[in-house]
Amino acid sequence: MARPPTHPTRGAFEDEAELIAALQRGDAVAFEQLVRENTGRMLSVGRRYLRNEDDAQEAVQEAFLSAFKAIERFEGGSLLSTWLHRIVVNACLMKLRTRRRKPEESIEDQLPGFLEDGHLTEPTPGWRARADDLLESGESRKLVRERIEALPEGHRTVLLLRDIEGYDTEQAAKELGISPGAVKTRLHRARLALREQLEPHFRRSES
Repeated sequence: MARPPTHPTRGAFEDEAELIAALQRGDAVAFEQLVRENTGRMLSVGRRYLRNEDDAQEAVQEAFLSAFKAIERFEGGSLLSTWLHRIVVNACLMKLRTRRRKPEESIEDQLPGFLEDGHLTEPTPGWRARADDLLESGESRKLVRERIEALPEGHRTVLLLRDIEGYDTEQAAKELGISPGAVKTRLHRARLALREQLEPHFRRSES
């Protein structure tokens, strides 16, 4: 069990191993540094999953508390920021599972049109559909994030877990309490909707 922070020691921890050791000793300055250096990025993660700013901030606060309680078990198998990122994602998923359920928004109006034979009415060959690929482009990152945020919650969460966090289908299904088939369906429809919303932008960029 983690110990309460001891009295602060002076100076910043520039080496991650030194910071981790200080955190595991219960050093208050180390914990303050962890919070200060990671709050902005972790809030960005929280906002991807939770549209409400208060919910995102609460999830991040809960994640920092969970990280402090678990820091003695951290063995350095990943970067501290990567470990903290996963804790924030878990806190967001917990909040999504426990908060009052609302009827799922329809994604139909964001999907492309289809012909009776199942083909797209306006095919877009060569268009990359994975969200992580799209987010690699600095000039389009803001637009892509906005379009992902506009997806219905259930589809947005599946897209984030599969394409951004790298969860496999079984992991995502377990975290969300749905079937693997539902994960695959939501992911496919989320990618289609994202493509439909972004394709005109990329078409203009290439012309």
